[in-house]
Amino acid sequence: MTTVSLRHARVRFGPLEALHGVTLAAAGPGVTVLLGRNGSGRTTVLRALAGVVPLAAGTVVWDGVDVTRTPAYERARRGMCLVPERRAVFGSLTVRENLELASPSPDPALDAYPALVPLLARRAATLSGGEQRMLALSRALLSRARVVLVDEPAQGMSPAVAARTYELLAGLDACVVVAEQRLPPALRKRAAVVHELRRGTVVFSGETSEYRRRSAARAGGSTPSA
Repeated sequence: MTTVSLRHARVRFGPLEALHGVTLAAAGPGVTVLLGRNGSGRTTVLRALAGVVPLAAGTVVWDGVDVTRTPAYERARRGMCLVPERRAVFGSLTVRENLELASPSPDPALDAYPALVPLLARRAATLSGGEQRMLALSRALLSRARVVLVDEPAQGMSPAVAARTYELLAGLDACVVVAEQRLPPALRKRAAVVHELRRGTVVFSGETSEYRRRSAARAGGSTPSA
C-alpha cells in the first residue's frame, strides 16, 4: 500500500494564504477525491503534494517519510505523477512523441483511448480540450507511477469517455488523487475517500456514501439509495 498525506500544511502566495493548516491523507491502490469550488484549495493541495509549490508550514509525508524538502523532479523520479489542469501535454510534439516520452510502446494508452490512434501524427497543440486530456491521462497511465495526482481528469470529455477515464484511474495499482468541483457520476456508487475543501480548509473527510448522505441532508432531500 502507498500513502501520501499533508499534515498541518500552509501554502502562501505572497500575502495570501491558500491553505490554512490542511491535514488529509490518501491511500492506494484506490481513488481519493478532493472536492471544492474554484478557490477552495484543491489544486493547491495537488501541487503541494507534488512539490510544485512549497509549504510555508507543515509537512508532506509519503509512505511514512517526510518529503517536504524533496524537490518535485525527485518525487517524480520516485514515482509521483502530476497531471495539471492546463499545459499537461507538450504542444509542439506529436501525439506519438508525447506518448513515447512516457513509454517506448504507446499500445496500452491507445487501448485505453482508441480515439487517439488516428491522431498520432498530429501536434498536441492542435487537439481539442478533451483530446488533450486523453493524451495527458494516457501519459500518466504509461508512467506506472505509484502516486497519480490529476486535476479535473475528465474536463472536456464526453460522459462516456469520462466514465471510462474513471474506470481506468480506479483500476490503477496506485494511490490516485483527483481534484473535482463535484463528485463525478462514475464515483458516486464506488468506494472512495472524499475530502471537501472550502476556502483553504478541509470541511469534510469520509467515504463517498457518507458524503452523498451529507449532501442530500444539506439539500433537504432524501438519502440516495446505494
